[in-house]
Amino acid sequence: MTAPFLPVAGSRESRAWLGAELRTRPGDTALTLLAGLLAAVAAIVPAYALGLLVDRVRAGGDTAAIVPVAVTIVLAALLGGPATGLAGHLTRRLGSRILADLRERTVDTALRLPAQILDRVGRGDLLSRVSADITAIDRAVSDVLPGMVSALLLAAISLVTIIGIDWRLGLAGAIALPLYVLALRWYLPRAAPSYAAERIAVADRSQQLVESMQGLRTVHAYRLEDRRLDGIAEASARARDISMYVFSFYTRFVGRINRAELAGLAAVLIVGFLLVRAGTATVGEVSATALLLHRLFLPVILLMVTFDKAQDAGASLARLVGVLGMPVERRGSGSEPSGRDLVLDDVTFGYDDGPPVLRGVSLRVEPGELVALVGSTGAGKTTAASLAAGILRPAKGEVTLGGVPVTDLPAHTIAIVSQETHVFAGPLCEDLRLARPSASDEDLTAALAGVGALGWARSLPGGLDTVVGDGGHALTAAQAQQLALARVLLMDPPVVVLDEATAEAGSAGARDLEFAASAALTGRTALVVAHRLTQAAAADRIIVMEDGEIVESGPHGELVAAGGRYARLWSAWSTR
Repeated sequence: MTAPFLPVAGSRESRAWLGAELRTRPGDTALTLLAGLLAAVAAIVPAYALGLLVDRVRAGGDTAAIVPVAVTIVLAALLGGPATGLAGHLTRRLGSRILADLRERTVDTALRLPAQILDRVGRGDLLSRVSADITAIDRAVSDVLPGMVSALLLAAISLVTIIGIDWRLGLAGAIALPLYVLALRWYLPRAAPSYAAERIAVADRSQQLVESMQGLRTVHAYRLEDRRLDGIAEASARARDISMYVFSFYTRFVGRINRAELAGLAAVLIVGFLLVRAGTATVGEVSATALLLHRLFLPVILLMVTFDKAQDAGASLARLVGVLGMPVERRGSGSEPSGRDLVLDDVTFGYDDGPPVLRGVSLRVEPGELVALVGSTGAGKTTAASLAAGILRPAKGEVTLGGVPVTDLPAHTIAIVSQETHVFAGPLCEDLRLARPSASDEDLTAALAGVGALGWARSLPGGLDTVVGDGGHALTAAQAQQLALARVLLMDPPVVVLDEATAEAGSAGARDLEFAASAALTGRTALVVAHRLTQAAAADRIIVMEDGEIVESGPHGELVAAGGRYARLWSAWSTR
């Protein structure tokens, strides 16, 4: 089943965004247009001058009449080359700056998207937008945009010049315009949706590839390699078939462009012949018009055929602008809490349009208190922890720390360590400094020692300078969790939320991780989703959840003596 995708902007929205970006750069935009106009004028001057030369030669002009025209042609050629190069450079620079801002704003928006959105759509679609779509636009900015801008300016100035020479010749040459338009109107409605469909197919392929890589152990365990490869191959074949479908129309589109050129040039020559014979136009004027029209063929065909790549880039731009328009989670003003009591007050929460995962949950974690959440899978423990950390926002009720909503707290007030800890690629010391960039080497050493990780960290090939993460030294699951808990010590937040942070360790590493977790929680207000009931038993208070509700609450001894749900869980755990 194909996963839902992030939104895609309409063409009007994309144009509005691009126009706004150009208006924010008036100097660069004006300079680029000026250079393009200068290059276009330099390109049409030789054709116009040749027309004058023909008339002067036919009139029997001497060298004095011919030399100025020749000098004008040479000067135009000398000026045109640098002007064209400068225009191309400025166009690429302007496009690259806009693209750089687009990339940064897209990533900024993606990082601030609500967690449940990414959980619903998956990461593949987003990754394809910030990789494949950015690449498509970058290629268009480098290879297509300068030629398109140059062709548009040259076409506009050439048509004005032709009409200035003789409006009748201009009308004759204009016969090609409706044929160009008809060719585009035939091609674009068939190509544009296909490019959008191709992007969706690429996103589907990326999603399946990411899921296969992230779930590689599961794929191997259930021997799903062939099934996953078949899915990726199917998505790739879909993208390939769409590309071939578009290319078949593209070749027919080029044929229609050639017919438009033939019609325009033939019309100018026929009308010019009649006008010259009637004495209402000169051979030089007809020659200049024909040369200008012929000079237009290359940029116009470039303009027409690059619509192919422009449509590709346009589809990518629409996908990126679609992300920019998504609602993001912005943190509040950073109000300092008046206390360290963490409160969930009558909280109800559900994912998307599904049934509530939590229903009217209320709990209070007193300052410095350690509260453990336990319950069966699907009871709502992780959701409650995510709400407490401010990752999710309740549909009803509120979550506060010291009277301040957790989403309005300053950074580094609440730290969360989940079961899925990511080790960032780079030196181990820099991974630790993500929590506190100003941390000294002594601070790093103390944090690692505090969670019992200093021994293995120093034994790495390069010590704390060892490159870890993707492409570097691989850390075990337990080591990655210790690294995350060391970050908590460096951050030194007043409140910590642990969501099964010790679950990844095997029996051999369980004691080490429980020691590390205890060190990270000491002296802090803490809410812990307990994977092991030994961790829950050490808590000040235990909250038992089932079906999104709190069914029991109290210290370990009282709950065991009560003989309820927790007592049964403890009995089953103790007799394993």
